[in-house]
Amino acid sequence: MGITFLPVRISNPHDQKRAAEVQFLVDTGALYSVIPSNLAHQLGLKKIDREEFTLADGTHCKYDVGEASFQLGKRRRTSPVVLGPPEVTPLLGALTLESLGLMVNPVTREVLPMKLFLAESPSVIRRR
Repeated sequence: MGITFLPVRISNPHDQKRAAEVQFLVDTGALYSVIPSNLAHQLGLKKIDREEFTLADGTHCKYDVGEASFQLGKRRRTSPVVLGPPEVTPLLGALTLESLGLMVNPVTREVLPMKLFLAESPSVIRRR
């Protein structure tokens, strides 16, 4: 298994001028994306909630969670983001990847567009 970094534009969803280009470590094992709290402050991101997370070593820590706009190429969406400690490596988590309609090939670690499916309810299908 390899490591994949991607340059991503992250911004304040309410003020797109407050933005930064950041190298994110793609982490499909992480639900949320994570950025350093000092970057969140620079972008003017606001705390929406505070959640408890279990770290890889088993310890529990509480961090603020906000929302940011993520742009990769022409794809741009908002997604929850953990406002981590100042020294944290920025992580691009599964929720952000999926909201952008992206997936990671587990063999090549290449980030690719995913096939998007939209299911219809049986009642809609019968009326056609």
